[in-house]
Amino acid sequence: MSADEWKKRCEDEWGLRGVPMPDTVDWRLLFGARPFGRNLLKNPAPHGLTHNTPPPEPELTEVPVLGPPRFEPEGDFTSWTTSKEVIPFDTSMIPPGGLVCHWPQYSWFSMEQLVDLKAEGLWKELLDDFQPDIVIQDWYEESQVHKSIYQLRVKLLGADRKTVISEFFANPTEDLSTYSHTWKEVLHVFSGYPPGVRYVHFLHQLKNKFMMGFFPTLVTDSSVTIKPTRSNH
Repeated sequence: MSADEWKKRCEDEWGLRGVPMPDTVDWRLLFGARPFGRNLLKNPAPHGLTHNTPPPEPELTEVPVLGPPRFEPEGDFTSWTTSKEVIPFDTSMIPPGGLVCHWPQYSWFSMEQLVDLKAEGLWKELLDDFQPDIVIQDWYEESQVHKSIYQLRVKLLGADRKTVISEFFANPTEDLSTYSHTWKEVLHVFSGYPPGVRYVHFLHQLKNKFMMGFFPTLVTDSSVTIKPTRSNH
């Protein structure tokens, strides 16, 4: 198949109407890379769960847990850069002279990835002139360990990996008055952003609690996908 035939195949397969398609692009190689519609994040479900089934119910501990407290959940975090931040005790609610047997200790657990858009098959003219929709999706567990249990920050970065071209931040607040243990979706579409985007930095933080046992907040089916469309131009 000739170079022009591969180019035409890519155009027809992905519906690339109005998208710059320069001859400098290896369209045969690009066709195999499948840059559109697939999840560009690696290991999107590090806890081995899916949002299509209910999250597991927490295990309740009848006796105090011996040993140091836990601050990190279990999972396979391959391809993720992880870190934790232990939150100091909030003693403001303890009355003077009060005695506390067990007090919750909270921590943030962070997972992040950097997606190289050109390495994933996207080309300069597409990113700078057409600016396709970049769809961000995430599912977090409504663990109810605290009123603030989840944060998501996604940045579109320039070639230097430092310049922020566009940014999305989610910091939802949970309703603790009614028990509702389910998955909650976070969805955002980057569109109409300025030229120069080369990387997507994906970072989410999950709040965990330790008190007579470890109670994590889980996440699953995280995704960054590119659509051959532009919805805000």
